[in-house]
Amino acid sequence: MKRFYITLLALASLVAAGCNKTEQQSTDVIGKPSVVVENGRFTPDIMWALGKKGEHAVSPNGEQMAYTVTYYDMAANKGNAEIYIMSTEGGEATQLTTTNVSEYNLQWLSDEELAFVQGGKIVKMNISTKAVQELSDEIEGLEGFKMSPDGNAIVFIKALPVNRPDNLQKLYEGLDKTTGRINEDLMYRHWDGWVDDIPHIFYATMDNGRVNTAEAKDLLDGEPYECPMRPMGGTEQFTFSPDGKQIAYTCRKKSGKDYALSTNSDIYLYNIADGTTRNLSTDIMGYDINPVFNHVGTMIAWESMARDGYESDKSRLMVMDLATGERTDLTEKFDYGVYGIVWSDDDSELLATVLYRGMQEIFAFGRENGIIRQITHGYHDINFFTTCGKRIYAHQVSIQYPAEVYCYNSNDTMSVGTKLTKINDDVLSQVRMGKVEEHWIKTHDGKDMLTWLIYPYDYDSTKVYPALLFCEGGPQSMVSQFWSTRWNFEVMSGAGYFIIAPNRRGCPGFGTAWCEEISGDYGGLCMQDYMTATDHFATMQQIDANRIGACGASFGGFSIYWLAGHNDNHRFKAFLAHNGMFNFEQQYLETEESWFTNWDLGGPYWDKSNAKAQRSYSFSPHRYVDHWNTPLCVVHSEFDFRIVASQGMAAYNAAKLRGLEARYLYFPDECHWVLRPQNSLLWHRNFIDWFDKYLK
Repeated sequence: MKRFYITLLALASLVAAGCNKTEQQSTDVIGKPSVVVENGRFTPDIMWALGKKGEHAVSPNGEQMAYTVTYYDMAANKGNAEIYIMSTEGGEATQLTTTNVSEYNLQWLSDEELAFVQGGKIVKMNISTKAVQELSDEIEGLEGFKMSPDGNAIVFIKALPVNRPDNLQKLYEGLDKTTGRINEDLMYRHWDGWVDDIPHIFYATMDNGRVNTAEAKDLLDGEPYECPMRPMGGTEQFTFSPDGKQIAYTCRKKSGKDYALSTNSDIYLYNIADGTTRNLSTDIMGYDINPVFNHVGTMIAWESMARDGYESDKSRLMVMDLATGERTDLTEKFDYGVYGIVWSDDDSELLATVLYRGMQEIFAFGRENGIIRQITHGYHDINFFTTCGKRIYAHQVSIQYPAEVYCYNSNDTMSVGTKLTKINDDVLSQVRMGKVEEHWIKTHDGKDMLTWLIYPYDYDSTKVYPALLFCEGGPQSMVSQFWSTRWNFEVMSGAGYFIIAPNRRGCPGFGTAWCEEISGDYGGLCMQDYMTATDHFATMQQIDANRIGACGASFGGFSIYWLAGHNDNHRFKAFLAHNGMFNFEQQYLETEESWFTNWDLGGPYWDKSNAKAQRSYSFSPHRYVDHWNTPLCVVHSEFDFRIVASQGMAAYNAAKLRGLEARYLYFPDECHWVLRPQNSLLWHRNFIDWFDKYLK
């Protein structure tokens, strides 16, 4: 999610020359564009011209940091990531790679050598000479790797094909051109793809400087389970012990219908010497993910949820003493979830990001004294971070700027940090971003709700502007200081709108009670929160109450359909719904992760004795189409398997049959998000054109 466009620089690719390779010039490489911003307006084209920072890694001596940046070629409709390096004290960065394939999975082998994935192979580079050496042949299905602490072994992710059971395979004999799929169980597709393969992790030793793939051991050999878990899991879901003798990994050892109904994953500990595996969280029923050992290997920590089927349960910081098996929840009295756990350099504390009152901050949790303290503070989101000694290197964004690296110290308290990288300074210095304000407003039942107000980029207090209500997805997702190429508040600001962005009921970061008030109540308090926020800001002299629209995706798309059926007072003059739920009965049977609808809707619609479920289905927007009276734009995509395309088509058809002005934007090659550059530009142009038509 992030930026793009304009002129390209001719860059380069790596050319094989035996075992060692040096860089050679190539003209088909995507590089940093030259950008001129007119009138200071931040547009979708300028957004896609920005560099998208990816991962970063700090050298063992703490002196250098490598990171990836992706630039995009709009004409080619694709992007390419390259590696850059800079001093951890700041300053100018040097580009390490110039190729026509994206590099990723950075891992320092020493202060002079950096390993990464390039073109399906694991390679290493001498950062002084830029000489590249292959550590592996091309590994089909390679998705990532981790080196052992001593550099003598590796664990890598490889996707394996799912074989048809014998009773079905025989039906395909002689039919090599058929495209038909036969399934006899659930979870046959997930998020945006058919489950034709599953990831496993493989352990291999290094033999004469190369990965011994021929003798690599599949840690889940013969088991039909994912590790890491799709669609979001990566190398954070497994790790070596400090002595390199054990591997901890995340797995949900379920398949088919059981998988579709459960979030119960566990932390497993694999002994390399004897091949035995033990479950560390067998009695915990929710998600257990992302294990991390302390520096001496005596303890292990992970993110843990208590309840099976509730994917948005509080993420607890669980710590286990490996000798005694004793577990401690360091967040038992802390009302917020933790993510991306890192041990402090002396193992006395554990650091993690926390969704906290509209921001994502780094907190420290005392392992023995129980003291919890906030390290960072500001109008920002810290999406992830790494450490080296006491220094923290944070991947940080805000509503007003895309990802850069900021430096903190683990001893800091409420620090604003120091910006190290300047990936997009040359472009952003030409842009006038819309002002962002934090407002705490009273809900209709007297509670305090954080709502962001983003001003138009050309704001003049003597003028009156149209406004857009932003409806968050999730539904358990915080409206934070995020930056995205999908929903970008500054692009909306650049188009001349105020944006009203409430953290309505169901948003995490405001305590578990606030978050859980949405389950089973989709048409209740959270919808009242949207109306309250809209009415509150409609009284502003600079906002035209007769020119307010509303937009949102996923749960936010449902919110639009629901608001459309409850707009008798014409509070909103135009709607745009992206990949939203329109018919809850359809949704229950069409979505692939059945645990989600079981928890949030309360169960199947045919269970007439289930009061929670029956109330949930009474909120279904398709029941209120007779009240629709407002222009509606519907956006949906074919490869969205969370909320399938028929939901959007049905909503659009309903609007047209009702005689309303309506528009349908359909993407046959996108998923729950619109990710391809040209599709994204079309999405944004359509978004602005639609609201300009009715609000300007």
